[in-house]
Amino acid sequence: MTEILSVDMPHLHLLAAAMDAARRGWHVFPLRPGDKRPALHGESHCPRTGACANGHAKWEERATTDPDRITSAWTAGTFNIGIATGPSGLVVVDLDMPKPTDPKGTPDGATSLQALCERAGQAVPTTYRVRTASGGHHLYFAAPDGIRIGNSAGKIGRLIDIRGVGGYVVGPGSRVARGAYTVADDVPVAKLPGWLLSILKPSQQQTRHMSVPLTTKASRYAAAALRNEVQSVATAGDGTRNATLLRAARALGRLIAAGDLAREEVEDALSRAATGTGSESQRYYDDVINRALNWSIAHNPVSRRPA
Repeated sequence: MTEILSVDMPHLHLLAAAMDAARRGWHVFPLRPGDKRPALHGESHCPRTGACANGHAKWEERATTDPDRITSAWTAGTFNIGIATGPSGLVVVDLDMPKPTDPKGTPDGATSLQALCERAGQAVPTTYRVRTASGGHHLYFAAPDGIRIGNSAGKIGRLIDIRGVGGYVVGPGSRVARGAYTVADDVPVAKLPGWLLSILKPSQQQTRHMSVPLTTKASRYAAAALRNEVQSVATAGDGTRNATLLRAARALGRLIAAGDLAREEVEDALSRAATGTGSESQRYYDDVINRALNWSIAHNPVSRRPA
């Protein structure tokens, strides 16, 4: 009897955890035992039966809250639990840990989030939280109505990934070689904070040309460069604004170092292009601009310019 229980208990534990997730309205699907990859068949081996009767269904389409389907799956093997964030109405902020290959002193995702919150003048949100096998954390938030939040990596901070539509996370109760996924804060899932939503939501493409104030010292080349970089930031697409802003600030920083542009006008123009008036993410983008300009000016001092 002891031997039977030792074999069956992992099934019961994982089944119970999958059922708990489904009761919360989260759509689950099986992951490979001891792994983070989906355990479902691929298109090349699709039997075209059951959930795939009308064509191959991928893991996001097959994720379910149906107790019968969950019981059938998790009594067939010791599968880990995948939670499809899109169908579950979730946005999960994944705070990762530095890898051995990362530079010494690299801050972890939790530290990056703390810094982001401080720049935004906000507290770290309280919400349902899962401790990952690596020692990181998953923060679960309710996805906003009518706004599609997809997946991203490092968009809002170092070692901070976002899982939304088209993504999934490993659910609590699962176990991999490095350890288990456990519930750290069993509190209600909070709404995605407005200030964080303003950073994550897809940006509207802007086609208007912004009016950029220029100093009388600006050459035709410098004026054109400023207008072009500002326009690039203002029209940056979904998930590219932060990188576009960083590149623009570094490019214009070289012109500041050369004395062709005034730092104040560059900061003002880029800030307005990135966020608009009164944006909740103003502090975040202003910090990106400031750090990028400092870096560019330090690496392009006037003394290095040819006479």
